[in-house]
Amino acid sequence: MAGSKAGTGKAGSDLGRRVAVAAVGIPLGVVLVWAGGWPLAVVVAVLATLGISEVFGMAEARGWRPFPWIGIPAVVLLVLWAQVAGSFPAWSGVAWAILLVGGLGALAAAVFRRGPEGDPLPAVGATLFGIVYVGGTLAFAVLLRSHPAAASSAPGWEGTFLLIFALTVTWLGDSSAYFGGRAFGKRKLLPSVSPAKTVEGGVSGLLGSMVGAAAFTALLLPALGGGLSLSVTAAALLGLLISAVAQVGDLAESLLKREAGVKDSGRILPGHGGVLDRFDAVLFTLPLTYALLPLFLGWGF
Repeated sequence: MAGSKAGTGKAGSDLGRRVAVAAVGIPLGVVLVWAGGWPLAVVVAVLATLGISEVFGMAEARGWRPFPWIGIPAVVLLVLWAQVAGSFPAWSGVAWAILLVGGLGALAAAVFRRGPEGDPLPAVGATLFGIVYVGGTLAFAVLLRSHPAAASSAPGWEGTFLLIFALTVTWLGDSSAYFGGRAFGKRKLLPSVSPAKTVEGGVSGLLGSMVGAAAFTALLLPALGGGLSLSVTAAALLGLLISAVAQVGDLAESLLKREAGVKDSGRILPGHGGVLDRFDAVLFTLPLTYALLPLFLGWGF
């Protein structure tokens, strides 16, 4: 019984810290997304720097030694170039060049600084993986904010809607899975990867994202009065896909932490852990939302 009470108390303490972080972070995030432009790009670049540092920390926990002096500049360039380019076609060519230089640069560094005894393959692989996993995905926060579908927007609001839609639907699904799993969870989803996650929690996450996406669209999109056309039904279907991919992103980070033998990727966010612990699902859902939006916008159902 004592252990049960201690666990309950710790869970309540973590939940309280999560709520406190959210109470501060959400309003600041909304203002930042509305502002867009370089303020958003710089903050996302900082998050990318913290995120790839956490990836490298997990790699080092396994005894591998990636090259942060290559990886960190690469993720910053990927994010900031998204602001300069403004669209995926304009961004993608330079992005490929950054990935190529980062991967080959890490390999050259392994040749001249590590040698065969320095685990060159894990070092190069972890460096390139971190660049793609963090920088290549978070750049879509900037790209989504300036998505071509929002070109007709009144100052700030349509681009704000698109990015906040992706973030809100992702995190609503995460919260729904958390509470649904605690209330109804019985069957383990993938115990070898994440022992706490359940099938019932996963279903709750899917339903939470669908309902949240539909409600978010029905309540906010008409108030914008711009050119975006996203029906409630289309929003719910998009929310379902976002939630499914978000759960894969969550499990992917759990897999990395399990291999590294760590509970959290970092400690920068009280109650949440590290940047990756909070943004693991978002790394998957931002590119997905950007890619799927043209298919769902304008559907008349």
